[in-house]
Amino acid sequence: MPRPLLLASASPIRLQLLRNAGLEVTAQPARIDEDLIRQSLQADAATPRDIADALAEMKARKLAEKNPDALVLGCDQILAFRGQVFGKPETPEEARAQLTGFRGQAHQLISALVLYDGGKPIWRHMSEAKLTMRDLSDQYLDDYITRNWHALQHSVGGYKLEEEGIRLFSAIEGDYFTILGLPLLPLISYLGTRGFIPT
Repeated sequence: MPRPLLLASASPIRLQLLRNAGLEVTAQPARIDEDLIRQSLQADAATPRDIADALAEMKARKLAEKNPDALVLGCDQILAFRGQVFGKPETPEEARAQLTGFRGQAHQLISALVLYDGGKPIWRHMSEAKLTMRDLSDQYLDDYITRNWHALQHSVGGYKLEEEGIRLFSAIEGDYFTILGLPLLPLISYLGTRGFIPT
């Protein structure tokens, strides 16, 4: 009998990816102050990988505390560029500043997963992708943000690869699902190995 999954995330794309894979899943976002936690971890010199892992863990744990018998998945994604960590842009101006800084350069997207069962962590995974951005014109960036702001404000770094954002890049190294914020293949492999889903 497949175990239903609780997703501790408000991300529509993560929910869609899991459902498209045939998993029984319910999204129940965990309310944590991500910005405050990220700033605190950065002040303690945590690496981007540590920050992604810690945030995924906190989301999963918070939901698992309220649903101790559930299989809970916590996720987080961090964008790392030149030693800095970037989150979702809060304004079009912030998106423009981020994207302008990334032009002609490579940055990393780090996606972390933490799975809880019975109120305890049982599995974690970290994946990384490298994206190289084209040297785009100021006019194109302005137009891109104007056309897509409604979607960009919900995306780390200010772009969505599954939409027009693909045009921003000249090279991509890494797993597509990692870039979307949910490394799906290792998760499905683990769920199958443990008997949580049929194989």
